[in-house]
Amino acid sequence: MHQNSLSASAAVPRSARAKMLVLIAVILACISLPLSLSAGPAAQTFISRDLAGGTVALSWITNAFMLACGSTLMVAGALADHYGRKKIFFVGMLVMTLVSLAMPFAPSVLWLDFLRVPHGLAAACAYAGGVSMLAQEFEGPARVRIFSLIGIAFGAGLAFGPTLAGSLIALFNWHAVFLGSAVISSIALLLCIFYMKDSKNPATHSLDWLGAGTFTLMLTLFTFAVIEAPVHGWTSSLVLGLFLSSGVALVVFVAIELKVPNPMLDLSLFRYPRFVGAQLLPLATAYSYIALLVILPLRFIGIEGLSPLDAGILMLYFSAPLLFIPFLSAMLTRFFPVGILSGLGMLISVAGLFLFTQVPLGNHGILMRVDLLLIGLGAAIPWGLMDNLAVSVVPSDKAGMAIGIFGALRVSIDSTAMAIVGSLLAFFARQTLTDFKPDQNPDTLTSGAAQLAAGTLAKAGSILSSFDHAQLLQAYELAFQKLLWVAIILTLIAAVLVFALLGRVRSDHGELARDKDDEANHTIPAPLSEEVPVTVE
Repeated sequence: MHQNSLSASAAVPRSARAKMLVLIAVILACISLPLSLSAGPAAQTFISRDLAGGTVALSWITNAFMLACGSTLMVAGALADHYGRKKIFFVGMLVMTLVSLAMPFAPSVLWLDFLRVPHGLAAACAYAGGVSMLAQEFEGPARVRIFSLIGIAFGAGLAFGPTLAGSLIALFNWHAVFLGSAVISSIALLLCIFYMKDSKNPATHSLDWLGAGTFTLMLTLFTFAVIEAPVHGWTSSLVLGLFLSSGVALVVFVAIELKVPNPMLDLSLFRYPRFVGAQLLPLATAYSYIALLVILPLRFIGIEGLSPLDAGILMLYFSAPLLFIPFLSAMLTRFFPVGILSGLGMLISVAGLFLFTQVPLGNHGILMRVDLLLIGLGAAIPWGLMDNLAVSVVPSDKAGMAIGIFGALRVSIDSTAMAIVGSLLAFFARQTLTDFKPDQNPDTLTSGAAQLAAGTLAKAGSILSSFDHAQLLQAYELAFQKLLWVAIILTLIAAVLVFALLGRVRSDHGELARDKDDEANHTIPAPLSEEVPVTVE
């Protein structure tokens, strides 16, 4: 029998006010993390004007943050369970605040890239510590609502980042984007200090540092290969070597996780189709929605010449559904299976993506706005279902690992999707430029295409001086259409798999309801059935 160790102070039930303030602190953290990510592309054009740095260095403003955050979320969840969720949350918010204050004073893009690494590490700690703490504070129907709210907060920070960044840049400059993030982080930090109570999982053992290191190495090598591919070529020795090394690191990581007694990632979970299905939801939104959050501001501002404020207003059509649709989809799970709702949302996104292929460059009329609204609507439907579905497959005392696994895969998928989409856009642009003038120097075409994909039209024009302005715009437009077709195909595949794996899964007041056939023929795996009371300090 497990014993529950509680201090005298913890024995007193938490007041509703204290719980609400803890929730506010975590929501602010969940807004600050994606806001720090999505605001970067909107500020990137203006950062390039003030700070010295090439196209690759500029891309790492976003990629360094995503890579650092995504590759450490699982170990951050394990740290939260082991050392205490409040401690990890506190460290994360403190570092996020300090780094956000330092970034406006970076002397170059390279220095800004370096600062984004601890920024991402801190974001991972804040997210894993905060969300796993909420799993201890709320149960049953309340937890369904809370995790839907967390999903909305994360989505709002991600989706409204470009709009907020555009407004701050228009009113002040790009420095205000990072200073605004510091303000949000500091408020969450103060709430953490005064209102959070620490908790940990007493059943945790030594941390899987070797597994964490190989996972981080694998993801770093893969992302770096994707980013360097447009510059050096997909078949260059450097890129192929990075991909090969990433594959080796993945094999080593799997081998380590299968042997260590307390793995960072419990690979046995992937034997269960519904757990795999839960991971498909962020895969679909990564290519149909998240990647466009990075690409669209670059298109609107850098290619089509809109002001940051006008681009931000246009992005509202894309992001507005995340304000209310996740709540609605969470309510609808009482009547419809999670997989059916999520799959239908993906199909709506596919419809929006297809219509987007028919919108010519520079057209910001009703068709463009309807397309953006449809894509955002489709992505918002599964958005509010992801977090609760992922955390429901493990006992609450292992919430840190659940959040870590799902969060790491989610952010890793998002980060690699952003890198892949940017590389594909540059690759397609180079193809079109080569078709226009096949006699041009391949290195010149590659460099110019990379500038086009980064939204720096003026720099692309100076490199590709033999191309006129209309040809550059046409090359970008054709490349963007091909990119949309890639997103359509990937989202359709994910939708089919979600219908198959989650089509009969119902969410009943926070608990994953198994069908009678499954209950009769399957047993819950040991990692999911052992519940250990949480020790509260």
